[in-house]
Order: sequence, then structure tokens, then C-alpha cells
Amino acid sequence: MNSIDIRTIETPGLGDRSYVATDGTTALVIDPQRDIDRVLNLAAELDVTITGVAETHIHNDYVTGGLELAQRTGADYLVDARDPVAFDRTPVGEGDEIVVGTMRLRPIATPGHTHHHLSYALADGTGATVAVFTGGSMLYGSTGRTDLISAAATDELTHAQYHSVRRLVAELPAEAAVLPTHGFGSFCSATPTSGDASTVAEQGRVNPAMTQDEQDFVDTLIAGLGAYPAYYAHMGPANTAGPAPVDLSAPEPVDPDELRRRIGDGQWVVDLRSRTAFAAGHLPRSLSFELAQPFATYLGWLFPYDTALTLIGDDPDQVAGAQRELVRIGIDRPAGAATGEISELAGGADLASYPVSDFAGLAARGQDEVFVLDARTDAERRTSHVAGSMHIPLHQLPARRHEIPADEQVWIYCGSGYRASVAASLLAADPTRPDRDLVVIDDAWAEAADTDLRLIDSVHATTGH
Repeated sequence: MNSIDIRTIETPGLGDRSYVATDGTTALVIDPQRDIDRVLNLAAELDVTITGVAETHIHNDYVTGGLELAQRTGADYLVDARDPVAFDRTPVGEGDEIVVGTMRLRPIATPGHTHHHLSYALADGTGATVAVFTGGSMLYGSTGRTDLISAAATDELTHAQYHSVRRLVAELPAEAAVLPTHGFGSFCSATPTSGDASTVAEQGRVNPAMTQDEQDFVDTLIAGLGAYPAYYAHMGPANTAGPAPVDLSAPEPVDPDELRRRIGDGQWVVDLRSRTAFAAGHLPRSLSFELAQPFATYLGWLFPYDTALTLIGDDPDQVAGAQRELVRIGIDRPAGAATGEISELAGGADLASYPVSDFAGLAARGQDEVFVLDARTDAERRTSHVAGSMHIPLHQLPARRHEIPADEQVWIYCGSGYRASVAASLLAADPTRPDRDLVVIDDAWAEAADTDLRLIDSVHATTGH
């Protein structure tokens, strides 16, 4: 009677989790994503009624589905009383106890990721705390990043993050499950996380906020903070204002003539097909964003939010999958979509293409004979890189593509081939240099070590086998 069933809803494309906790009759939802049909379907499957929806914080990495979910179900929408939101909610804070069926929810102020961040301790009908929803506070072997509010507030919030983690460990039962929202690939994590589940006791042993003194923790966390997606700037304001209801209806179909017109007008026409299919043949000046992780992260990072977006896919299901990922970051309605064979979508016009290779291919070609572009992050670059390569992280490429020579063959690599394909399509779409000679390295970075490429690690040069 007093047991609680907690279900996880994964959003791997953004590296986040939402949770549904139920006592068998009544349900509580924590940090739901924008596409709330996943939550509603789970509640129907479990035959439970959602009476509470809680936000741990005003999110910076996705648009919440909490407001619409609460409105659709009639549930109480629990949001920190200190947040200046523009919609009706049930204001909660330190000292409150929220009753959800036989469950009890206790907000705990855990500033750090944001100023008004809450964690929620969940107790069953006996009063025993069985879990804590930690949002972007205590993650698995890490914490949420502390620089998303402002540079001026980062030091203050990092100190607060340290004390928030220590408070959770000190006040909660050792056996309570730790259930964070971020830390599964999300850029909201300050440092890489470890593991897929944890308890308060385990975090007390391994979390950096518990194993380091305060200043070491602060210095280490801040030093490790890298760039985060540009679309984050849109998320906080959208969530504070109150997102509109989600619309996943199919976009208007676009014919070949209209596709070419939109590309000619400088609109974004995004090809969702596999990166190798794109390389083999695509509409000139269209962009390659394969519908695979990390699709939404990098499209959202690079996409100008005031630009019309048209999608090209193999079929309507692929377009629908892209729409679902895009609404999570506030790109709500594509201006249209086209599906089918790419040759038919070209309407008789010639397709563009470029070759695909791997690190062994680069070694055979000769790394000193071509221009090599590294599209990875600063952190990846510091670990190791191809000797003589130019480093331009993918998110900087639109502003720096003039640095890439137009009279040399350009080989592009990243950690897997995904970002290399995006980078190649951005360069190929550059109207000022339309005839670049591009080669995409579609290969895992680890494979470079098994070639004859000269590599530079963080200390010295190394030679492949």
C-alpha cells in the first residue's frame, strides 16, 4: 500500500530524464519535456491520475511541458515561489510539504545550477524518504553547471552548488535513490557523469562536492566549463513566460521548385537522411543534420531562430521524429517538409556530393598533403588531435569559415563523423566559395590511433601504428 513506483522517461537526444512517481493510483511528474504525450501515455498504461507536476528549476536546456501537462490534467503545477513566471502555478518552497495521493513531497532549496533551484525529497505513506529528485544539483559523480545564469554569478553559484550537494547528503537517508534530470549527455552537466543509478550514500563517497574542499571544487568546476549550445539563451525566457501548447501535426508539403527557391533565398533546408546518403547526393546548399544523436543539440546550436526551417526526409516518420526533437528546444513549426527519393526531390536538377573516408584514408592520402579541419570541442582537442590540423569547433564554423582555404582539399573530422558531416554541408553551402573540395572523415576518433597518422596528445606527439 505504501510502495512507490518511479518510472523514468528518457530524452537521450538532450541527455535528460523526466520522472513519473506513483502510489498505484495517483501520479506525480517531475521535469516533463515538451512532448507530453509520452507522459500521458505512461499514465494511461499505469492507470493512474496525474495530480502533481513539479519543476526543479526554470530549465535552460529545453522547453518544459510542465505547464501544458498541468493544464491538460488539472494537476497542481509546482514551481519555486521565487521564480517570476508569467503564468498561474502553485508556488512552493522550503518548508512546504506537498501531498500527492499517499506520497509526500518536500522541496529543498539547492541553489547552484540556478539561484532558485529546488530538489524534492519523496516519502512514501510511512513517511520514509525513498528518493530525491535533484534536477541540476547533485548528478551522478558530478553536478549541474553553474554558468548558465551569467558570468558574474558563476562564482557565487558554484559555491552554492557545493553546499547544496553537501546538504542533500547530510539530510537525506543514505539509501534514498538520487534521481537527477541532467547528466546523461546534457551540456547542463558541469563535468562528465558516471553511472546510470545512484544513492545518497554513493554520492557521499564519490561526488566531487564531497571529495574536494570548497575552493578546489569551485576552481576545478569553473576551469572545466566549456561552451554550451547557443539555443540555451531562448529556453529560460520561454519557460518563464509559459510555453504554448505543443503542436506535432505534419508540416505542409514542399515541392522541388519551392525547395530550390527556399535554398536560393538563404532559408535553412535541412536534410535528415544519414550522413553517408547525404554525401552521396543532396540538394546543393542544403544542410546535413542526420536524425540521430546529437541532432537537436547541434541543429539548435547553429540554427538562427528567426529563419524559416524546411525539412527533407526519407519518409514522413523521419520528419515527425525530427519535429518531436525540435519542439523540445522551441523550434515549433517547420515551414514545410519534403520526403521521398532525393533524386525526385531535385526535380531533375543535378545533385551535389562529396567523398567520405576514414582516418586510415587520411593517413594514406597524407595528412601534410591536405588541409585537415578538426570540428570537435575544446575539451576533445586538448586530449589529442591530428598534428597540423586546424581546430574550429563546429559551433564557431559559420563565423570562421573564411579561414578555410578554398584552393586545398579539406578533410574534416570530429569524434564520430556526425559533426564532420554538418561542417562539410555548412562549407559546401557557403555561397562565397561554392567549389570547395571536401572529404568527410566518417570514423570514430579512437580509430585514429590505429593508423600511421601523427597525433598530438596533451603532452607530446605520438605516432599511430
